[in-house]
Amino acid sequence: MIHARQFGKTADGKTVLAFTIKDGKNEAVILNLGGIIQSLKVANKNGEQVDVVLGYNDVAGYENNGGYLGALIGRFGNRIEKGKLVIDGEEYKLFCNDRGNHLHGGKKGFNTKIWDYVFEGPDGNTLSLSTTSPDGEENYPGNLKVQVRYTFVNGELKIDYAAVSDKKTAINMTNHAYFNLDGEGSGNVLDTFLTIDADRVTPADETLIPHGDFKEVEGTPFDFRKPRRIGERINDTDDADIRAGGGYDINFVLNKPAGAYEKIAEAESEKSGITMEVYTDKPAVQLYTGNGLHQNGKSGYYNKNYGFCLETQFIPNGVNCPSYDALGSAFYEQNQIYHFTTAYKFIVK
Repeated sequence: MIHARQFGKTADGKTVLAFTIKDGKNEAVILNLGGIIQSLKVANKNGEQVDVVLGYNDVAGYENNGGYLGALIGRFGNRIEKGKLVIDGEEYKLFCNDRGNHLHGGKKGFNTKIWDYVFEGPDGNTLSLSTTSPDGEENYPGNLKVQVRYTFVNGELKIDYAAVSDKKTAINMTNHAYFNLDGEGSGNVLDTFLTIDADRVTPADETLIPHGDFKEVEGTPFDFRKPRRIGERINDTDDADIRAGGGYDINFVLNKPAGAYEKIAEAESEKSGITMEVYTDKPAVQLYTGNGLHQNGKSGYYNKNYGFCLETQFIPNGVNCPSYDALGSAFYEQNQIYHFTTAYKFIVK
């Protein structure tokens, strides 16, 4: 069963609950504030619990310190150029909150909502969060009903996303967990080995907006087709995309059939012995290496590169780039079901 407790209150007095999902020695703590993964403790090679996600100890941390730590992102994860969204010839001007572009749902994205909850499954061990994003919220069209389910079984934290709108709209949900397999607050992640099954990335401009182009990873700092330490080429400033992101902050186009649910990435810590495998049926993933981290977290100060994100997604700005939209469209017709799954599986090798 899932254990619920009060985590705190928002600045405007709303109660925030924390839900603990047990999985043997492992446990995940999810908040009804923004569907946030507040804690994710897994057993290391010595059988000791290690909290592998960055976060805050109180509600004020999530409200004031930014970074989208552990948050459920929507309606639209990542960036849309200049907040421009055109649907059937009508332009919707979205709120621009990042260098003149729309980022992670705008001024008040899904990460700021208090979600409704129920416990599901035969053992009551699935946390189901739901909300409605009303027509016109952040200027998106359509009343959007959303449900996100979390399960944690056999070391695998699975997030199942579903939504439906009463108008044609755009949707691209993800989770913004920052991982450190050595343990949150333990230092940087530059020695972590990373593998991403992708031959191409989508190069971006200085504001991190891609414009429809692709770049082969061969011979670049983005070639993670075989395991490499994150820090091996993170400072290769000869590469324009490394310069623009201040490290890794780029979208990878995955080497798998559209809609196929497959393993797409793996990260490994020599120190803890923990390996994390990532599975998804989304067509792309954003690697972000916490280049902007500079806040106090659960166990101390989080500096630059203290965590890494693998945000499964449709390609950023794909709503304005037909070449990206063709690989997986974020446009959904009236009453068309949006449904995707991402899982993070933890094992000790």
